[in-house]
Amino acid sequence: MDYPQKNQRWVFHGETEGQAAGEGVERRVLAYCDDVMCVENRFVKGSIGAMHSHPHTQITYVVSGVFEFTIDGEVHTVKAGDTLLKQDGVIHGCVCVEDGILVDIFTPMREDFV
Repeated sequence: MDYPQKNQRWVFHGETEGQAAGEGVERRVLAYCDDVMCVENRFVKGSIGAMHSHPHTQITYVVSGVFEFTIDGEVHTVKAGDTLLKQDGVIHGCVCVEDGILVDIFTPMREDFV
């Protein structure tokens, strides 16, 4: 799979490909450099973003759909327009209630995604 290149100034969605990131979840790596990375995640209803943590701060913007998120033991239902902050090391995960798209910003970049 070809990803955009690190430090690529222009990343056109139609020229990128998604990859399976779990049952019913597609991850699409977008623009990134060493300090920050943008990733689009498409979920189908019922799919799960398993509980996990990582050494990156992550901001998630809900583009569409409805999700039940757990962050550090606190649970909330979020929808389009909502934003979530997950600082490094915090355990988090979600369940997709209605098909949707999440955009994640990571700092530093997730080398494990490329």
